[in-house]
Amino acid sequence: MKKRLFTFFVFIIVLGFGFLSIAQFTPEELAEREKWEEFLKTAEVVKQEQPWGDREAVTNPWRLTLEKDGITQRTVWKNAAGLMKGFMENWKWEIAAYRLDKYLGLNMVPPTVEKRFQGDRGSCQFYMEDAISLRDITAKKIKKPSYKVFPFNRALYLQRTFDNLIANDDRHQNQYLVTEDWRMILIDHSRSFRTSKKFTKKLIYEKKYKMNEIPKALYEKLKTLNSEVIKEAVGEYLTDKEIEAVLIRRDLIIKWLDNRIAELGEDKVLYTK
Repeated sequence: MKKRLFTFFVFIIVLGFGFLSIAQFTPEELAEREKWEEFLKTAEVVKQEQPWGDREAVTNPWRLTLEKDGITQRTVWKNAAGLMKGFMENWKWEIAAYRLDKYLGLNMVPPTVEKRFQGDRGSCQFYMEDAISLRDITAKKIKKPSYKVFPFNRALYLQRTFDNLIANDDRHQNQYLVTEDWRMILIDHSRSFRTSKKFTKKLIYEKKYKMNEIPKALYEKLKTLNSEVIKEAVGEYLTDKEIEAVLIRRDLIIKWLDNRIAELGEDKVLYTK
């Protein structure tokens, strides 16, 4: 029987969900994530599928099944770049989002790497087999357990902080994946990292849908961002202009949080447990 890599990744997500510190994984676990990235880069494509069924898929992604050393895993591959159906898309932003998520310690984005397919460069992301979209949860009227409401809301505040930072205003319900124990996974970031004034003058989430509270560790980590740090984290996948826009939004996030802290007190905005 062929093995799959999914079990370990669920373990990572469960450990990382509480997010009480930036260094939330052991060195051994982090080493396993690097093995995942290597698998996505080097495993052979043994099956390919397109189109993408009934999912909203402006970017025309492929679902690739990869195999290496007896391990198989499905993935999502896309090479969208440029204007598509009225929206700017870029596969490089998928990889940049994953790498920035890793740097910040959020661990909410599945492993995503660059991989060539049919001679083209593109992003290749681990496919979450056993997760369900928020849209399906809503459509099927699946009720969230009462004891999961609080941590799930905290995950939403993390998502809003992250999307504020990367200027992702395309977070519809199909882009939230939820595991059986109500952990939140974020996918589809090819419409992020905007640089126009619309995305550098104000935050996407700051009025009706707020960040409310975030880990103090994340607040401190955001303040460490500068051009050099971001370049080291994301590599070639963001331009200097895109990095500059990230830093402008970072300043807007910090200002918003500082104002909230001044109004409510630090313990109501930044948590450590």
